[in-house]
Amino acid sequence: MTRPAKHSALVRLVCVAALFSTIILAIQSSLFTRSWNPELNISREDIRILSHFQSNLKQCVANRGLGLTAHIIDHCNVILKFPEGTNSTWYNAQFKVFEPLEYKYDVCEAILLWEQYRNMTTVLTREYLDSRPDGWFDYAAKRIAQLGADKCYNQTLCEEHLNLILPAKPPFHPRQFKRCAVVGNSGDLLKTQFGEEIDSHDAVIRDNEAPVNEKYAKHVGLKRDFRLVVRGAARNMIKILNGSDDEVLIIKSVIHRDFNTMIKKIRNPVYLFQGIVLRRGAKGTGMKSIELALSMCDIVDIYGFTVDPGYTEWTRYFSTPRKGHNPLQGRAYYQLLECLGVIRIHSPMRAKRNQDWSDVPSREMINSAHRAALRLKKKQAGQEGELGQFVNCKVWGKSGRYGTGPISGSADMTDTRKNSNYNRWEAMPFDSLREEAKKHYTQMEGVSLYKMDGNKLDDLVCVKSEA
Repeated sequence: MTRPAKHSALVRLVCVAALFSTIILAIQSSLFTRSWNPELNISREDIRILSHFQSNLKQCVANRGLGLTAHIIDHCNVILKFPEGTNSTWYNAQFKVFEPLEYKYDVCEAILLWEQYRNMTTVLTREYLDSRPDGWFDYAAKRIAQLGADKCYNQTLCEEHLNLILPAKPPFHPRQFKRCAVVGNSGDLLKTQFGEEIDSHDAVIRDNEAPVNEKYAKHVGLKRDFRLVVRGAARNMIKILNGSDDEVLIIKSVIHRDFNTMIKKIRNPVYLFQGIVLRRGAKGTGMKSIELALSMCDIVDIYGFTVDPGYTEWTRYFSTPRKGHNPLQGRAYYQLLECLGVIRIHSPMRAKRNQDWSDVPSREMINSAHRAALRLKKKQAGQEGELGQFVNCKVWGKSGRYGTGPISGSADMTDTRKNSNYNRWEAMPFDSLREEAKKHYTQMEGVSLYKMDGNKLDDLVCVKSEA
């Protein structure tokens, strides 16, 4: 072969190799980052921000997960895996399988959901029912047990059922407290002495019938500020609240005429939780307690959630073990939330180590990932334009100025309740709020955000107070 022919063949070979390398590189880039899609106009910068956040989340899980590991799929999706040999003891009788040892999560959706709670109201109010379409006619009926009808055909009758626990405006506000403790009921609490640490928080949130007394004080503390209860526990509210006149009781599901009879006799503030999935079998009081805390607190510390490896049953610190939640799924999700900066986990296996959260992504990094995830979601949905703080408001309503409107209550309350301080949160002057809460209220332009239903991100009811 002549020299020019050899040279030409070599050039062709080099070109083919270069083309092949380019194709391989493009495929790898697409697989690794789900790269920029010109049809969706997804920014490479947003992909970079989210991928960087995923890397930090992966390291956080490795450092704090007690054997859990995070495996990145792309800039939004991750799988949390338990180590080989983990004992899966929870059996799903319906599907005839044991609890899996790995769980896939959409981190973009999770960060959008939980960061949104920081701006939310989680108590049912009159302004919400007034603003929501068919709020009184349709939704109010769902929050009243034994109404005798599926709709509020007589609004006056429905108001009589709800007035006792229905404030005009949110009694609690975002940023109202700096540090809050959410105390679960796990038997793991008996392995610790977190009592004084729990009581050092600005507010303590407990759930259902968990006792607070000297017997368990060194384990769970004595401070009582808020208690979220399911319908069954609400039937025992007088016994549960014994020893506390100002612990706020928040009922997770519905009001009941028997509940109203009891509420009229007690001194404690009582409200309905807003933002639940109203269906039979809906679970997760612990998770709803975290939502409640995040809507009021800057920092949320959780205790008494069984999140350490090695247990074989669901226990409670005040009673015998019983069947309940699927433990591995809960442990994985709580670890995800800690590495999203939502909660800080305290447990027996973490009690002896120096607790610093420097390996959790910083607030600046979380905020950046939140903005990128929001832009990504809106572009994928074909929604362009300004992505302001009210981008998810589906329904708008108006309300009176801060501090105006009727206080919850009824004319036939006992003197015990009438003369108590049950309405202190509703009547709190604006100037008495924590400085951070006042700044947040101003930043939000006096708008209160409520979930419409369940965990949907983009159908909020937003109510603006008069200036």
